[in-house]
Amino acid sequence: MIADVLAEAANRMERAVESGKEDFATVRTGRANPQMFQKLMVDYYGSPTPLQQLASLANPEARTLLVTPYDKSALTAIEAAIRDMPNLGVNPTNDGAVVRVTMPELTEERRKEYVKLVRAKAEDARVRVRGVRRQTKDDLTSLKDDIGEDEVARGEKDLDALTKKHVDMIDDALGIKEAELLEV
Repeated sequence: MIADVLAEAANRMERAVESGKEDFATVRTGRANPQMFQKLMVDYYGSPTPLQQLASLANPEARTLLVTPYDKSALTAIEAAIRDMPNLGVNPTNDGAVVRVTMPELTEERRKEYVKLVRAKAEDARVRVRGVRRQTKDDLTSLKDDIGEDEVARGEKDLDALTKKHVDMIDDALGIKEAELLEV
C-alpha cells in the first residue's frame, strides 16, 4: 500500500521536474533554440494553436531561427505571436515564405534578468514537488489506522528522501541553465 502511494508520488514529482526543465528551455540564452517557442500559442483562425502544429522550426545559424509555416496564410499571425512573446526582445521579419528570427546579443543586465526569471521558474517547480509531498503525506496519514504508525513513519521518511532527490534534480538543472545564461 505504501509502495503504491510512494510510486504515484515519484511519478508526479518526476512530471513536476520535467515541467520545470521545459520551462527553463523557454528562456533564451545567447543562441537561437527552437525549444524557446515550445509553449508559444498562435492565434490561428480565432483559436490558440501551438506553433509546432503550424510551422517547422530550423536553426541555420547560432543566433538565427527560421519558422516555415505549413499554411502561408498563418505567416502574419506567427510573426505577431513571436513579436508579442514576453522576455524575448526580438523583431521577426517575414519574406512571404518564412519568418526569420534573429536573436540580439544579450547584455550583462539582460542575462541577470534571465537568471532571476529562471530562478523563479525553479522555485515554481520546487513548490509543485512540495505540493505532491504534502498530498502524499496526507494520503499516508489516512492509512495510519490500516497499517500502523511505524509503517507510516517509515513511508514519510522515504517520501522525504524522494522529495529531496527531486528538488536536487531541479537545482542541478537550474545550475546548468544559469551557467548557460551567464556564459559570454
